[in-house]
Amino acid sequence: MKKEFSLELRERTEECEAVLRRFLPREEGMQAQVIRAVNYSLLAGGKRLRPLLMHASYVLLMRTEDTGAERLLRAFMAAMEMIHTFSLCHDDLPCMDGDRYRRGQESTWFRFGEDMGTLAGDALSLYAFQLVSGTFQRELGAAERERLSGRFVRALFRLSECSGIDGMLGGQAVDVEKTGKPLTEAELLFIYRLKTGALCAGALEIGGMLAGASEQEVCLLREIGEQVGIAFQIQDDILDETSTEEELGKPIHSDAGNGKTTYVRLHGIEGAEQEVRRLSEEALSRLRALSPSENRRAFLEELIRYLIHRKS
Repeated sequence: MKKEFSLELRERTEECEAVLRRFLPREEGMQAQVIRAVNYSLLAGGKRLRPLLMHASYVLLMRTEDTGAERLLRAFMAAMEMIHTFSLCHDDLPCMDGDRYRRGQESTWFRFGEDMGTLAGDALSLYAFQLVSGTFQRELGAAERERLSGRFVRALFRLSECSGIDGMLGGQAVDVEKTGKPLTEAELLFIYRLKTGALCAGALEIGGMLAGASEQEVCLLREIGEQVGIAFQIQDDILDETSTEEELGKPIHSDAGNGKTTYVRLHGIEGAEQEVRRLSEEALSRLRALSPSENRRAFLEELIRYLIHRKS
């Protein structure tokens, strides 16, 4: 990754962290313990891939400055990260992968108990929708709500669709059901497209929707996001075989230990690396078709390359 992009990536990641912290629920009341587990999960670090993608697509396609749309954007960025974090809370549970560490620290269930880890995931999945609907209702004036209601409804529906049984959760369900069983490549890619690709695609689409993108532009964003998500997951498979626990901040060789079929197991390291390159180039080609402006798409292009070819 280029030095100047490293600085921009850090700055934009810090902006995402600030947005997330702004929307953290207060740790008070008799339910304070589950809120502490929620905030612990959210502040555990990570690449903030999905809010970064959402913000980048908004900037790519926005026509004019719009403070109302930008308020909604920030709320949806936080909500998308909450949905992703909820999936990690549940993914780490003993009934799923049973991972005790994530991102170099104790996973939520291991820190707070299995019951509270489960409830923290539940809380995150619900608070995400409370957050965006509350922002629309309370932070926008009547004229802004009327003007932006169409964009908001489209984005809200897409957030629920890419999160649920037709998206991330559906992919996770098939992944759990098929653990320990041989998978065809078609079955594996179905899991990857939903489990990882759906939230990446949804993030790009929601950013575009809030910017006022056309249906054709949103369709291109979905295709780009799905390809990036699948390539990201295949790169995860590669790193699970080639990286170290210190670099990844979580156990390695966990897929093999859990009896999971991966792209690496089907095609080997070299075949997996070739597929990552193919998917990334196709995604970048679609991005160039979406925006002829090299300057406007520069950050998103470099972000895609970094995320797909990362080493941790």
